[in-house]
Amino acid sequence: MMPLVHKNADDGQGEEGYAAPLYVKLKDYVRSRIETGEWKIGQRVASENELVEILGVSRMTANRALRELADEGLVVRVRGKGSFVATKKLTSQFQSVPNIADEIRRNGGVYSARVILLQTETCNADLADALALPASSLAVHSIIVHAEDGIPVQIEDRFVNPDCVPDYINQDFSHVTPNGYLTEVAPFVRAEQHIEAVGAQAWECKLLAISKTEPCLLVRRRTWSAKGVVSSVRLLYPGSRYRLYSSN
Repeated sequence: MMPLVHKNADDGQGEEGYAAPLYVKLKDYVRSRIETGEWKIGQRVASENELVEILGVSRMTANRALRELADEGLVVRVRGKGSFVATKKLTSQFQSVPNIADEIRRNGGVYSARVILLQTETCNADLADALALPASSLAVHSIIVHAEDGIPVQIEDRFVNPDCVPDYINQDFSHVTPNGYLTEVAPFVRAEQHIEAVGAQAWECKLLAISKTEPCLLVRRRTWSAKGVVSSVRLLYPGSRYRLYSSN
């Protein structure tokens, strides 16, 4: 098989004459073999090292392609074993970015929030990539538990780009939701959302006051304003207390 490029080619830009970055071409290569059935559900796909040798890309390019395919739910990565074709998941596209406080009040409930964390942190490589920031940039990290009638219904674990929202860290999120504040100061022009069923981690079970066996719904969301990526957030809901829906 002909290599996509020479192994020493630049990962982000590609060779002259290629319109798409190499990691995108590599994702398309893996995706096409899954969609055509060449690689079946549960089957191990080519490893990073194998992709490097077969396609002539760098290890960094192979890693990014497989990581993003895992984020998209197309493959599952198992530490020490490799990547495998994932079972197909039902996905839903929600056109709005709802404010949970408004939802609770419309439902006739009393909204409250508890701020667990609000601080500035150094981005790791994945977070910097998600927020479109240079490596080792600073971001603001907030963790908030939202409750209806005193019962926790959501953990909001959010990272915010301070270049887009410099005053985020100074807000009192026990009185205004991050969603409400961000909508006002950095109106969203685009949202990207991924939804899946998960089990909660021990610290999340404690904050939500649920058992370790309680199934949960996880929404991963990135939002953009006219200035760029505003935030990357994980929204975790106890399955027995919340449901998402979409209407046209």
